[in-house]
Amino acid sequence: MGDPIIFTAPSSSRSHSNYLRTTTATLRTLVRLGTGGSLLLLALLAALTGPCASRSDAPRGVANPFVFDPKAKCEPSCKHSGICIRNNTCFCMRGYEGETCQYANCFPKCKNGGQCLRPGKCGCPAGFGGKYCHKVTCEEGCWNGGECKALHGKATCLCLSSWTGNKCQEAVCPQGCRNGGSCVAPGICSCPDGWVGGACHTAVCSQPCLSGGKCISPEKCRCRPPHEGPHCEKKRSQYHYLYKVKGH
Repeated sequence: MGDPIIFTAPSSSRSHSNYLRTTTATLRTLVRLGTGGSLLLLALLAALTGPCASRSDAPRGVANPFVFDPKAKCEPSCKHSGICIRNNTCFCMRGYEGETCQYANCFPKCKNGGQCLRPGKCGCPAGFGGKYCHKVTCEEGCWNGGECKALHGKATCLCLSSWTGNKCQEAVCPQGCRNGGSCVAPGICSCPDGWVGGACHTAVCSQPCLSGGKCISPEKCRCRPPHEGPHCEKKRSQYHYLYKVKGH
């Protein structure tokens, strides 16, 4: 049986990268040449790479010693060039993880629901962009002072109080616009013909209603008795009025 091969992990980040590549190359050589069925003990210390290895979402390195068996078999097989070091145990290349090295590893992790497609490459959902899906983008932008923010996992326009709509494109009239009027600017209604006022609530009669009459809809007066006519311009006789009131 051959002697164990001991690898000592160096301290610097760059040396760690070289160390991991050397270890991988050695494993590949052992797999290719074989060792007559003997087991080789490889004491591999943590091989965290990059200047931010201490951050919580850094890619995981090899933390424990392991036994390399050149006759080992892994079912399913190791993916992304991973190496089967003993039965059903894979040694993953840098940037991959999982039982069969099936998952890519992105550092920092993909934000806002993004998925790591390959090492360092995130696939971002609609409304997000940037290398790590950290930039929020609202389609067609946010109008009238609105601000694009991530809300419940979606890119959303946060509007000022006087605007609404998915792009903050619709003005808000707190008083409401009546009689077919429409809100065209904050607090301002555009009224159809025959109506005026802040809420389009006042009817317009081109000729005024006389004798205390009131314009109740466009060109229509409501007259005070005993007056009548389109503009309350006629006065009925008192006898006629009393006769009508008594129901005769």
